Amino acid sequence: MSLIQPTRRQLLRLAAAMPAFAMPASARAALGGPEGDQPGYFRFSLGEARLTILSDGYFTQPMAGQAINADPEEKLAFLKRHFLDLERNYAHTNHLYIELGDARVLVDVGSGGRFFPTSGRLMANLEAAGIDPYGITHVALTHAHPDHIWGIRDDFDEVLLPDAEFVIGAKEHAYWLQDDLVNQVEEVKQQFVVGAVNSLRVEGLEWTLAEDGYEVAPGVRMIATPGHTIGHMSVQVESGGERLIAFGDCLTQAWLNFAHPEWVSSRDDIPDLTVSTRNRLLDMAATDRIAVLGYHFPFPGVGHVMRSGEAYEFVPALWQF
Repeated sequence: MSLIQPTRRQLLRLAAAMPAFAMPASARAALGGPEGDQPGYFRFSLGEARLTILSDGYFTQPMAGQAINADPEEKLAFLKRHFLDLERNYAHTNHLYIELGDARVLVDVGSGGRFFPTSGRLMANLEAAGIDPYGITHVALTHAHPDHIWGIRDDFDEVLLPDAEFVIGAKEHAYWLQDDLVNQVEEVKQQFVVGAVNSLRVEGLEWTLAEDGYEVAPGVRMIATPGHTIGHMSVQVESGGERLIAFGDCLTQAWLNFAHPEWVSSRDDIPDLTVSTRNRLLDMAATDRIAVLGYHFPFPGVGHVMRSGEAYEFVPALWQF
């Protein structure tokens, strides 16, 4: 099966044309970059489940792409009050690996070497964490954006984890593979379509298409959380009466999205649905005291949701040595 192969020139053109993902080499975290390497994985337990957060690296986006429907002065004041960079949003990429019973489930596959030079570190961090990638039994995809699915192929365009069962939402799968989608979207999104099609049609892979509530493995299920994309799904883990929801990208900013769920980003395809999904998830997590994981939250991205007036706050979980 032939693949639509984006050239390096096309990818560079995409980066230049799409400021929401353009990244200057000089961008650094607010406290300054480290002298050496930082830990790329974080382990904890949830009931009988053993969970590991694995980083695929990071990238930065212009802060202009966040809270695009907010009053500019209110947004600026919020950023200053929360010590956030006024120009750049630093996005981590936090993958969930679940060991529960006989299942070994990885949520999303990162971007491989196809997106930005600061991402694509998932396989290296699996190795650093002592996890055999070929022991992974299931891969659950939240959606088909570059940083979540482009790592599905190796450098030879073959499935990276050939023995795993790959699961994605049926609506998400259908959207990206509809006829001639690449010519129906604006130019800056065309390479997203090309990359999604290449990933979803990779030779030798048969997809399991999930609906809301689909059980990936005992204790692990997909829940429909549309808005960021039309078929976006989150992943819920339940064990010993405890639950955790891996949000994927239905919430991407650990301060803005909690204090102002109504503020959307330039990458949220269906803004109204994004807002209703966020409010539903935040209310549920706060009411039922469900732990949460934000894919783009500060590493390791795990915490809880606390009510704050009519909105919410993210409470990071305690890192235990």
